[in-house]
Amino acid sequence: MLEFINENIQIIYLLILMIFVGIELIEKVPSVLHTPLMSGANAIHGVVIIGAIIIMGEATNMFATILGFIAVILGTLNVVGGFVVTDRMLEMFKKKK
Repeated sequence: MLEFINENIQIIYLLILMIFVGIELIEKVPSVLHTPLMSGANAIHGVVIIGAIIIMGEATNMFATILGFIAVILGTLNVVGGFVVTDRMLEMFKKKK
């Protein structure tokens, strides 16, 4: 039982660390570069989704499965949102008829 608790605490610490690092990285990017970099981030999030699916498939407890499922959902939302914003940005540069 103690091993189960320690394993989940490590996952929670890692999740909190990733949140803080992500916030710091996003704040440092100038707004001019944010939208073009989003299309590159879509490819990275595709890899994150694949990794989350693999981890979720190999999970040994329900907590890890739930965290993996949440990671897949959030990664998918991020990819779809990134493509929508990129598409909207590219429409601004099309010639009007």
